Amino acid sequence: MPSMKDLVLIGAGHAHAFVLEAFAQHPDPSIAITVVSDSALSAYSGSVPAWLAGECSLRETQIDVAALSQRAGARLITSPATALDPTKRQIALANGEAIHFDVASFNVGSTLRLPEQPFLEKHGEQGPYLLAMRPLSSLHYRWQVLREKVDQFPHGSTQQLVSVGGGAAGCETLMSVLTQLRQQRSDITWQGRLVSASTTLLPDAGRLPRWLTQRALRRAGITVLHGVRGQALTAGGVQTSKGELIDADIVLWATGAIGQPWLQDTALPLNQRGFIQVNKTLEVAGQPGLFAAGDCAAFNSSPHSSPLYSSPLNSSPLPKAGVYAVRQGPVLADNLRAACHNEPLVNWKPPKRVLALIGTGDGHAIASRGAIGFSGRWVWEWKKRIDARFIARFNPPFKH
Repeated sequence: MPSMKDLVLIGAGHAHAFVLEAFAQHPDPSIAITVVSDSALSAYSGSVPAWLAGECSLRETQIDVAALSQRAGARLITSPATALDPTKRQIALANGEAIHFDVASFNVGSTLRLPEQPFLEKHGEQGPYLLAMRPLSSLHYRWQVLREKVDQFPHGSTQQLVSVGGGAAGCETLMSVLTQLRQQRSDITWQGRLVSASTTLLPDAGRLPRWLTQRALRRAGITVLHGVRGQALTAGGVQTSKGELIDADIVLWATGAIGQPWLQDTALPLNQRGFIQVNKTLEVAGQPGLFAAGDCAAFNSSPHSSPLYSSPLNSSPLPKAGVYAVRQGPVLADNLRAACHNEPLVNWKPPKRVLALIGTGDGHAIASRGAIGFSGRWVWEWKKRIDARFIARFNPPFKH
């Protein structure tokens, strides 16, 4: 009779939702699954803009990790991982527990490199309010603090809201947040600016999706500053890499994605931005039985690999977007099962193009896939249906 294998899922991201679903649908009595997460609920990144815009509740954006774990026959420990010893095959948790594993998988997302604040720290001054968009798991706390702060703003004042980061997430977040704050304090004049280090908006998108996004930003009263890199917070706003000042009362920080800090103290192979280097099978480079998926993973290159795979010295060129974790989920599930049984692994192939649906905060959305782009209220309704269906899949009552 084969010995029992311990499979530990570190983090409760989108890819691990598929792993739990796969083991729920096809149980394996020879594998004991443990899920390690900082919360029993996990936010679905695709629904976050709708929540920020006030179109849905926080709970409507979340996956019930506890129910999903129970369905898969997995043990859930709501305490985040803090250390890993691949030799001893042990994971240390914040609550003091040490968990043994035979096979383990990381799906812990990313965080952000926050702006420097040397002037403020030196002089003890108050800078603009900073809302970091990552880590996603604690965004609702930071958002609540900002909403309470906005309640205290002077009546009839003008407030400058600046978003640093010109990717799709930065655009969508700024439009959503502006919508909600304008509803919350309609007596205030809200001015929005988007600061992008790139010389073009959404450089990976086609011309039409870029034009539609620019139009949406313009309609929302947002000015775009191209070729500008926000670097530090200072009195009165954001200091650029060239030493110029951009006036700001609130700063949304949506750039500089990096790996979780605790990974730096492990023996895992990390790239320059702290992401775990994986091969095409999603197995960690040089670490059999360890896997990583989603934002926390970066791909190694090989002579025969696709251009989408990066060299170990660079971060993965795949954008840090939930769609890739979703696409990796089924392959990760198959490979974790195979690793537990010492069977061959299969490669994950990145999609050449993905459909991006960008909410514009006004009940409309933009669809972008390569050079194709279109927008409208129906696109927003379509996006909401897709997101709701995805979240319902991993929440009780389960259909299968």
